Amino acid sequence: MSFSPLSSVRRGVAFCWRLLDAGRRTVLNLLFLGLLIAVVYGLFGGGIKPLSPRTTLVLDFKGTLVEQNSGGAREALLTSVRGGEARKMVQLRDVLAVLDAAAKDPNIGAAVLLADELQGGGQAMLREVAAGLERFKASGKPVVAWGASYDQSQYLLAAHASEVYLHPMGMVMLEGFGRYRNYYRDALDKLGVTVNLLRVGTYKSFGEPFIANGPSPAAAEADAYLNNGLWSAYTGEVEKARKLPQGAVMKTINDLPAQAAAVQGDLAKLSLAAKWVDGLKTRDQVRQMMTQRGAADGKSFRQIAFDDYLARLHPKLTGDAVGVVIAAGEISDGTAGPGSIGGDSTSKLIRMAREDDKIKAVVLRVDSPGGSAFASELIRRELQLTREAGKPVVVSMGNVAASGGYWISMSSDEVIADPSTITGSIGVFAILPTAEKVIDKLGIHTAGAPTTWLGDAGNPLRPLDPRFGQVIQSSINHIYGEFTTRAAQARKTTPEKIDVVAQGRVWTGQQAKERGLVDTLGSYGDAIKSAARRAKLGDDYRVTYIERETSKFDKLIELFGGSVAQAVGAQVKLGLTTTGLPPGAAADVAHELGWLNEVSAGHKPFMAITHCLCESP
Repeated sequence: MSFSPLSSVRRGVAFCWRLLDAGRRTVLNLLFLGLLIAVVYGLFGGGIKPLSPRTTLVLDFKGTLVEQNSGGAREALLTSVRGGEARKMVQLRDVLAVLDAAAKDPNIGAAVLLADELQGGGQAMLREVAAGLERFKASGKPVVAWGASYDQSQYLLAAHASEVYLHPMGMVMLEGFGRYRNYYRDALDKLGVTVNLLRVGTYKSFGEPFIANGPSPAAAEADAYLNNGLWSAYTGEVEKARKLPQGAVMKTINDLPAQAAAVQGDLAKLSLAAKWVDGLKTRDQVRQMMTQRGAADGKSFRQIAFDDYLARLHPKLTGDAVGVVIAAGEISDGTAGPGSIGGDSTSKLIRMAREDDKIKAVVLRVDSPGGSAFASELIRRELQLTREAGKPVVVSMGNVAASGGYWISMSSDEVIADPSTITGSIGVFAILPTAEKVIDKLGIHTAGAPTTWLGDAGNPLRPLDPRFGQVIQSSINHIYGEFTTRAAQARKTTPEKIDVVAQGRVWTGQQAKERGLVDTLGSYGDAIKSAARRAKLGDDYRVTYIERETSKFDKLIELFGGSVAQAVGAQVKLGLTTTGLPPGAAADVAHELGWLNEVSAGHKPFMAITHCLCESP
């Protein structure tokens, strides 16, 4: 047989390929086998290593306290455009689950609260966490709080600790509630923008910043009443938790200049003298103290982090359930992702709960200042259908459940609010900016021959046609009538009596209870227990959260949906940077004027809006 070099090369390549393929399959099989062994071991083997006795739970909260995690591609992009980092979030449900589980865990002996990086949260949610800390303490386990400094929100939690420590160079900053608001009437006049505000409700002040240079007397009165109610509740809770005399917090604030001078400007010593904290210690001194008190673990004390303890908790997956739908954020038409409310998407979640045979009752957890009246009605209707299907519905109001947030709460068997919830604001408005003066300055003219006067009635480059304004006002009046009528039916009273406490006015949960707008003052947990009791579930039930996963396609759509508002916001910010405004103030102005742009960019002739322009301080 003659020798063929080409044939030999082919055989050599084929041999090498078979060898490579066999090696690849061997490696993949070994990896698969290793993964299978790990899964089997995790299910039937040692599992998570048990905690050792006298372990300390470290509540090192980092991020914003929220009802529901949000985010995605759109938020990430907008954050990067602003030059910031992705927002970190801490879910309220996770904090409560960890605190309640740790209270019953015999291997957890104490907790350390580090709230330096906890942001916001709102009064109702913070009070939920504070109540969780009190339950933990009631199990006989101390809570030690430490902070480099405490802002007002962080201190509300720290005050509920068994001991509160502050860095020797830190401070406790209690500022009260209520802030100055920006008003844009003169600025918009200079730009040539006319804002046409049509509303129902004496106290419906959402659009006032765009049509005035200051608050109306009615708005000023309502804001003062609301803020004083919130501040009274805050100081009362702090004074009770810290065992201070009634009025002690306000006395310290009123005497602050003299007291600061007395300690030579040492604000940490001032906080100690006011008994707001129990001692001044650095972080390493607190670590040393906890090591001496508890079980040592190397150079520190035996501990487990919040996230690590959370990972150990496994919710019950079978059996009858109370289904929880989170309605957090502004209410918009259509579909919205987690952390926001869409008329269609949130309605779908309620429908899923109604059609799930294992879910016997529904809790709607509301934290919303409102938004679209139409979307709000879609959600309310789904709750009504759920009740008609025989499943109890209980509303749990969080930080804010006002305007549209109140609308979606009206079809329920019980409405439970926190005393510091911001609610009410039963009112409706529409806002239509027009820029006819702008195009006059630019020398732009409009003309045409529409078949009816309605053909161009919504053109923002022309003055608002009085006839169109009359139609809108009639529609707003009608929707307000629907709002008050439905509220009267829900509260078992008359529209006339609801109108007295409506008119767009905002109340605290305590004030709303006194006026018959909510049924009960209580917590998130109270709402779940009420729903279970109404469904006759006994004690052996589970709590399941009905949530929508955001698909990659949805994220892409949201990303493109945000491009217009993003571009406008960038333009406004660019213009503001040359005015000399501080960056923080410029960001606030850009946000508010950007919202005005989003309203005017809608595709409908106008939108009936139930929004309170409020947030929990």
